Amino acid sequence: MEKHFDKNIVKEPDFAYGSYTYADYLTWEIDEMVELIRGKIFRQAAAPRVIHQRISGKIFNKLYNFLEGKSCEVFSAPFDVRLPVASKRNEDIDTVVQPDLCVVCDAEKVDERGCLGAPDLIIEILSPGNNKKDIKLKYEVYEASGVKEYWVIHPDERTLLIYTVDGRKYRSSPLFTFGDRVSSQAVPGFELDLDGVFGAL
Repeated sequence: MEKHFDKNIVKEPDFAYGSYTYADYLTWEIDEMVELIRGKIFRQAAAPRVIHQRISGKIFNKLYNFLEGKSCEVFSAPFDVRLPVASKRNEDIDTVVQPDLCVVCDAEKVDERGCLGAPDLIIEILSPGNNKKDIKLKYEVYEASGVKEYWVIHPDERTLLIYTVDGRKYRSSPLFTFGDRVSSQAVPGFELDLDGVFGAL
């Protein structure tokens, strides 16, 4: 995955340093996938487990089929989502995430590098070792940047929690699992049968 402008630039970031921007991110030549949250680099876990990929694939297919012919579009990782706070300049953006799945309904936010601005829906599937990042840190930046809806899936426990913007803060759903059918407020009309998602994994 290319992130740089000049192919002669090879720069390994200092992972302990915590003040990087998207402009820095574009210069890095590293093999692993990383995310930038409030200027700090977070390494992605090793390649996702099979259960993670199966759940992601099932939901992606449902969203893709539902959105075909509509204005919204679904993307899967790796896909850079830049979340500006004060300005959209590369030098000012300090958060770049790679959601497992996201839906963007404003075509103007999508460019050749990914999404610039908050997607309408973000879905994260937890992996061992990244629960704190996804549940706490990403919750905070998604809420602050205006992501309308944030789904957190725990694959081992077969559960789904939905956070929906209520005013400027997230409101949590009950914990959903087998036997539940959920719907999205951010993507009106989209429903998901969790038996179909969590079954036969």
